[in-house]
Amino acid sequence: MIRKLIFPAVVILAGYYAVLGGEYDAFDLRRMGEEAELARAELRELDSATTALRARVDDLEHDPRTLEALARERFGMIRDGEVLYRFADSGVEREAEEGAP
Repeated sequence: MIRKLIFPAVVILAGYYAVLGGEYDAFDLRRMGEEAELARAELRELDSATTALRARVDDLEHDPRTLEALARERFGMIRDGEVLYRFADSGVEREAEEGAP
């Protein structure tokens, strides 16, 4: 009688240890799988950002129109013979943007 109970008990204990025991149980493996998927998604986003930045660098190094547009927008540079106009915001518009009464 005891021999008939030993084998199923050993199988149940082995199954329990395989699923819930040991260094990595089923819950740890599931959690690590979710973390790995999040890391893969972040890596895809970073790869996309890296690709966009490399394209921007390439444009700045090799495309004179891009460099000219950047100089005009950021630094207000103009060509000889051009006139630069700058418009100041009126106080009314600024108050409306800030939410003042």
